[in-house]
Amino acid sequence: MTADLVTIDLEPHMFGPTETVLVRHRGLTASVFRYRSGVAGLRLANEAGHIAMLPFQGQQIWDAVFFGRRLTMSTPLEEPLPTEDFLRTYGGFLLHCGATAMGDPGPADRHPVHGELPNARYQRAQLLIGSDERGPFMSLTGSYRHLVAFGVHYTAQPTVRLREAGGRIEIEMHVRNVGHMPMDFMYLAHVNFRPTGGAQLIDTIPSDPQHLRLLSLRLEPPAGYDRMIDALKRDIALHRRIEPDVVIVSELVLSCMPLADETGWAHAMQVLPDGSADFLSYRPDELDHCLRWTTRTGDMQALGMMLPATAEADGLVAERAKGHVRTLQPQQEFRCQVECGALESREATALQERIDHALRSR
Repeated sequence: MTADLVTIDLEPHMFGPTETVLVRHRGLTASVFRYRSGVAGLRLANEAGHIAMLPFQGQQIWDAVFFGRRLTMSTPLEEPLPTEDFLRTYGGFLLHCGATAMGDPGPADRHPVHGELPNARYQRAQLLIGSDERGPFMSLTGSYRHLVAFGVHYTAQPTVRLREAGGRIEIEMHVRNVGHMPMDFMYLAHVNFRPTGGAQLIDTIPSDPQHLRLLSLRLEPPAGYDRMIDALKRDIALHRRIEPDVVIVSELVLSCMPLADETGWAHAMQVLPDGSADFLSYRPDELDHCLRWTTRTGDMQALGMMLPATAEADGLVAERAKGHVRTLQPQQEFRCQVECGALESREATALQERIDHALRSR
């Protein structure tokens, strides 16, 4: 239960070119600034690091830095751009994808890449400050209203929460169909880590065809790609080792079916050579699909080690044919939770024990 919650309404005029501290609370700091591109930014910081978010543009987490290292994918894009075009401003740590469609549009699709949510223009943004049973926190939340005449009408309300210590980020998404007709619904939490050479992927996903399989490539494969795919077909567990010099010019995409632990959460970690880790956890009973996505080129390094979703990412028409597109009835709500971020070595060891226990108990 949250006690003494303070709400600060964020307005565009509050964000200037110089970063300014807005409020401090129990080891947490919130500051506001504006990127050179004009996009408003909110930084939440604790003793371990910080996250930089875009309150009015998708409520993305643009960047995450903890324990002296940057978790976010590497990209030539230095800052977010004020556009709703997914590929022109793609480089953030977390992007909410959906909600009327999601994934790469196929020939019969008319929706943009990953839908309208990634760079949606939020009509309201709020900073929440309070404490609950897990301690003090600061959160960014807000509301995006999507209304198309004679079409869909829904609201999306994400929440991103940082606590006074550690590198754990808590994420929630709440979507409500406020229209009078049923609506197609898809969602994916696109969390993009930076792959680290020498790291190992450890997760609650058994390495068998029922739980882990290669998906067809949606981009033109480069030379040598077939050799990599043939090797993975023989032993799919090979992809769990992040080799330092491997190049994936296009993309490697796998469909995953993680096991949940005794608390209902599935987990994945990128364990670094020093024993620390990046991690992502979610509830498969809320998001019943999961993708693993990797690209590694000279100017882009990204590891979506666990992208929880309501469907695979082949676009609305293809996913509807698979039976993966959900329907939200009038006034029906969708809710999900995701936790991600960085772990120190002792925390990584504890999570690995939970993962091992979940795999042994299958």
